[in-house]
Amino acid sequence: MFNKTEEKKAAVEMVNSSNVIAKETTIKGDIITYGNIRIEGTVEGTLSSKTKIVIGDSAFLKGNIDSKEAEIAGKIVGEVRCTEILFLKKTAVIEGNIYSKRLVIENGAVFNGECKMAENKNQSDNPEDTKKPEKGKGQNNEKEKSGASQGKEILTG
Repeated sequence: MFNKTEEKKAAVEMVNSSNVIAKETTIKGDIITYGNIRIEGTVEGTLSSKTKIVIGDSAFLKGNIDSKEAEIAGKIVGEVRCTEILFLKKTAVIEGNIYSKRLVIENGAVFNGECKMAENKNQSDNPEDTKKPEKGKGQNNEKEKSGASQGKEILTG
């Protein structure tokens, strides 16, 4: 039906698309998109995007976010997972855990929960699954302690 060029073009259009949930709009249910999405209203459910999610300062989300990148200025009650970067604007309020590779928080943002930063969002939360450091690396042995005390003092002013 479609040739490969048309399929590729359709996929690019989906990723570059933008969706907006306007102020005064309420949605109950999960939202899944391949493109960008901006929320200014209220959503009760999971919000998932392959690209970017923006939660405006008038927005309220009761549910989880899962995306590559997110910018939060409104209120979220739920978990936030970003495979790349999460921006918390000064008006952001998050009541829940954050999992992100990188995190930028503006002065004034409110965050109540745990934050875990890792290369892979699917990384296990079970401490027993994490690799133990090799002997002598990352442990406080005598050699590391003595080396740290011999460092140069740096003054800033």
